[in-house]
Amino acid sequence: MGYYGFFEYVPVAEKREKAKKTLEKLRSTNPDISPVIIEGKSIASKWWGKAWNKNLESYADFSNRIGRGRSYVRNGAVLDLKLKEGEAEALVQGSGSKPYKVVINIDKLDKLKWQKMTELCNHKIDTMETLLKGKFPKEFEEAFSGSKNGMFPSPKEIHFSCSCPDSAIMCKHVAAVLYGIGARLDADPVLFFKLRNIDFEELLKKSMEEKMQNMLKNADNKSKRIIDDEDVFDLFGV
Repeated sequence: MGYYGFFEYVPVAEKREKAKKTLEKLRSTNPDISPVIIEGKSIASKWWGKAWNKNLESYADFSNRIGRGRSYVRNGAVLDLKLKEGEAEALVQGSGSKPYKVVINIDKLDKLKWQKMTELCNHKIDTMETLLKGKFPKEFEEAFSGSKNGMFPSPKEIHFSCSCPDSAIMCKHVAAVLYGIGARLDADPVLFFKLRNIDFEELLKKSMEEKMQNMLKNADNKSKRIIDDEDVFDLFGV
């Protein structure tokens, strides 16, 4: 703490070194620790990660606070991030000697939105691989990430807490974790469905059933072919 109650400026290199040393200590007792490592200038480079971050930045409630976490996540301050059904738990290195614990809870996707989502995937998305890679027509982006009827959570659906002493509604540690989630989605988009408590296997099953029904309608009734399970998954691009 510097003069007049303000924190002293800490160079970026010093912040990174501090986070690195803390991470090494944590790894000695927790080999499963999962830090967020940003390579390059962009926090997220693929559709799901970028769409997640863009959604957060679009809300007035978050716009003045979310940016506080960019430098933190880029400098390796998110030492551990675990995502599960409806929840993200993280450890973030701050100004203190010990990392702060951040917990973010996300409400389950509304049933009506889920229904619209499955209908869209069944009839408009070519393969589940296409969905996960975010390679679909531009007009579908509103259906997936629209602020009103999309799958991405609104501010009122995101609940968070941090063990730091910061009195701000959204501290920089929470903001860093929210950006860290975007980075995680770059590597594994299925985690998005887990966060929103969406049954991805059900979505996959419905998509495959729809394709199978269409295939059978167009098939020669006299044709009798046996397709192995592996061939079926290759056929549907999953």
